[in-house]
Formats: sequence, C-alpha cells, structure tokens
Amino acid sequence: MAKYTLLFFFLSTFIMEVRAQPPGAAKYVVITSEKGKTAVRTNEKGQLQVNVSPGDVRKFKAAGRVHYSDFGARGDGKTDDIDAIAATHAFANQNKFLVKADEGATYYIGGKERTAVIQTDTDFGTAAFIIDDTEVQNHNAPVFMISSVLQPFTPESISSLKRNQEKITASLPAPCLITVTNAHVKRYIRFGLNQNNGSPQTDIFVADQSGKVDMNAPIIWDFDQITNITALPIDEKTLYITGGRFTTIANKAESKYTYYSRNIAIRRSNVVADGLEHRVTGEADHGAPYGGFINISDCAYVTVKNTVLTGHKTYSTIGAAGKPVSMGSYDISVSRALNVSFVNCSQTNDINDRTYWGILGSNYCKNLLYDKCTLSRFDAHMGVANATIRNSTLGHMGINAIGSGLLTVENSTINGRTFINLRSDYGSTWQGEFFIRNCVFVPQGGKAASAALIGGSNSGEHDFGYTCYMPERITIENLRINDSNHPEDYQGPAIFSNFNPQMTGDSYHEKFPYAKTREVVLKNITTASGKNLRISDNPFMFKDVEIITQ
Repeated sequence: MAKYTLLFFFLSTFIMEVRAQPPGAAKYVVITSEKGKTAVRTNEKGQLQVNVSPGDVRKFKAAGRVHYSDFGARGDGKTDDIDAIAATHAFANQNKFLVKADEGATYYIGGKERTAVIQTDTDFGTAAFIIDDTEVQNHNAPVFMISSVLQPFTPESISSLKRNQEKITASLPAPCLITVTNAHVKRYIRFGLNQNNGSPQTDIFVADQSGKVDMNAPIIWDFDQITNITALPIDEKTLYITGGRFTTIANKAESKYTYYSRNIAIRRSNVVADGLEHRVTGEADHGAPYGGFINISDCAYVTVKNTVLTGHKTYSTIGAAGKPVSMGSYDISVSRALNVSFVNCSQTNDINDRTYWGILGSNYCKNLLYDKCTLSRFDAHMGVANATIRNSTLGHMGINAIGSGLLTVENSTINGRTFINLRSDYGSTWQGEFFIRNCVFVPQGGKAASAALIGGSNSGEHDFGYTCYMPERITIENLRINDSNHPEDYQGPAIFSNFNPQMTGDSYHEKFPYAKTREVVLKNITTASGKNLRISDNPFMFKDVEIITQ
C-alpha cells in the first residue's frame, strides 16, 4: 500500500496579513492507493480522503490525464461536485497530470468550504460550472486556487531599498518575485466617503539570480527600513487554464463590505487563462460585493485572453464617513502583481449601463495591459506603475488611475466622464507621463456633457502619505472628441477639469502642494462641436502649463 499525504502551500499566507489562507484549501488531502474502488470521502475533520485503485493509477498514468468523473463527479447540475473536483486536482498535482472536464457536463458547486487547488494544466472545455453563493460557509474561500509548488523564503542582508534601485544585495536561487513592506510608513491615506488611515508602504518587483532588478517594473518607494521581505521563485513553465462556462448565482447577503471571493484565484506566476466565460444570475435589490471572479495576486506574467466576463450590480452601504456610498464590485481584481495582460476580453452586459459597477479593480500593480478589450472600466486604486490600453473600447467608468511611469492609450474609444480620471480619493497623482494617440473620446457615452480630457481633484489640504503630482508631460496625437451633445453654455472641451475651484489667485496656499503638469503636446485634435480645445475652466491653476501645438 502506498500512502501519500499532501499539504498544499499557498502564496497568499505570507505576503499580507489580509490574505489569510482559505480554510477550505488549507486542510490536508490524503491520497491512498488501496484495493477497491476509486472513491472520495470527507472525514470528521473535514479533510478529503481520496483512494485511487491500483488499476486506475495505471490507467491514469498511461493517459497522462484525469477527468472529474474519474473521481465521482456527477456533472448533472444538481449534485454538489466540489469534493470530486478538488480530489481530481489533488491527484493530478501529485502526479503532474492534465485535468480535463467532461464534455457536456454541468458541475454544481454549493456553499461548502472547499477549494480545488490547481497546479497542472487544466482544460475546462465546454463544461459548465454553477457556483451557488446563496448559502456559503466561507465567502473568503476561492472555488479554484491556481498555486505554485515553489516556496517563499526571506532573503538575507537587505535592510533598506531606494526608489529605482537597480540591484539588491542578495543571491537568489532563481528569478524571484520580491515583496517588501515598511509598516512604519503609511501611504494611500484615502480621502472622501471611504476615507481611511492608509496602508503600509508596500512594493513588489522581480530580481534575477544575481539580484538585478527588472527595471521595466522598478522599485517605486524608498525603504529606509524593512519590516517584512519575502522572495518567491518564479515558475519557469507556463501553466494553462482553458475553456469553461461559469455562472455565479449571486449572494443575497447584507449590502456591506464583506467581499465575496468565490472565484478563480491566481497565485502563481506564468499563467495563461484562455477562453473562460463568467456570467452572473440572481442579483436582487441587495447583496454583498464581489472581489473579482478572476482574482490575480502575488504573482507575475499572467495573461487572460479570449475571455467573457460580467459586471456586477451596484449596491450601496454606509461608508467610513457615515454617508451612503456605492460599493465597488468587480469581476476582475489584480493586486500586488506584475506584467498582467488582458487580451480580447469583453463583458456580457452593456459597458455603458451605469447600474453595473466597473469591471476591474487593482492595487499595487505594475505593467497592466488591455489589448483588444471591450470593458466598462480600467482602474488602479492604490497605484500602478506603467499601464497600456490599446485597440480597446471602455465604457461608462472609463480610465481611472493613480500611479507612476507611463500611461499609454492608443487606438481606443473612451466613453467615460473624462478621457482619463486621476482618482481624487488618492490625490489625483501620476508621477510620470501620459501618451494618447489615435483615439476617440465620447464624453459620458454621448450624454449631454461639458468635455474635459484629464479629470481629478486635489485641494492641497489633505496628506495622502506622498507628494501628489499631475503627469509632468501629456502628449495627445490624433484625438477625435465627439462632443456634439453638450450644454448651451458649452465653451468647448478642456484639457483639464477644474481640479481646485478654490485656487483662483496667488493668495491661495496649498498645505500639501500639488505638482502641476509642465507641458502638453497637441497634434491633430478635432471636435464634433467645432469648438477649440482650451486649457480649463480654471485657467489660473494651469497658467504655467506650456501648450505645444504641432
């Protein structure tokens, strides 16, 4: 008798305390190979006990793959198949087998606290998955967790870091994802209805074996001291997840910030998710928000392509300021991740329907890409270093960002209130440049509006934990502004919205000075209204901006 005990390790436990291990995934899975039938059961501790008959072991090894039905999944759309699905992946992980869903099957996944851990290529094919969130034991437990077998470690002799530092004093076993925190410094001290006291200074970057930092995703903060640092070797082989038609039956919980994470959580570097579909049904007049059906965190080099997603209905609650606030609810979430691309992705509902929240939320990311996407929103909450949107159409929530580096928008149509909105709750800051080329701007999706290209707000009175900047240089080439639907007193589109209505003369002094744009380069800007592009409704604030027309 051969007996193997597997304890699956998850990246989410070591990087941030808020990323606790989902209990359904953290339990042991005991795999045995004894005479009798292949069977899956749960013991009194809630652990999965999987017995694979010797004959089936030989058969699976010869095929190099396993199916969910091999471990008892019914696929009838009624029987809860999560234990069979989790067992299938556990056995596949142990033996490095491909997992393939049964063609035509419909797998029902109820509210049991159980996470299927994926560490090998998986083909969901044309199978359907019904994820029922109406009665859930643990709303934080993912349904699927794509994880690495590699384990993190603490690199020695690194006591400080500098912004844009090119090399760290560490010898690494392989290229690693480095996560570093200084808990004594708070950044992103949020302003407004969701105000808070900020978050510990955090950064994430890639270094090679010699400690050389990938400068395409540079260190963005000075770390005078480090309270936590972790290195995780990056998986060399790409893991592929393909197909699958997923439907979430929405929760009907109280409308408050208890984010549901019944999702596909990607916690491994070098992953391609191709051809997934996710729909949502059963949304009522209330419910808790969602933290992303595709939830990418603590990893690098992830591509999601040819994927169809769904915006979630917007619910409101009482925010930190004691006033009603709309809750963000996402079908895509990216956090502490580098080089993440969304290619040829779309959503099932109208990208301009304001009853649905914008589809993406992200924090602490670098090098995010939309290419050939039709989605309601691009968003960077707590900063992004470098982002690109190309060949895409964005809906009513448009482009919302704060961060640094280069933000590029090209060959795209934007339907937001402004072409780019610099989030005011984080200081409307972008320390770098904007480059806009070959685009169309439809203010508020064609509703009557006074057009402004760059939106935001900063009074200079709030300490966000960092100096706030407007992009130093903005280059706009070949932009068509479809502003034919506008108010009677419309003066023409503005480059900048009125960031600070109080700043109308030299007597106004900012407690926390806001660094203004130095230069705007314009080439071939046309408007449907026939009116010329102007600087702002607040020309005083932008009086020192140099406008270069080519």
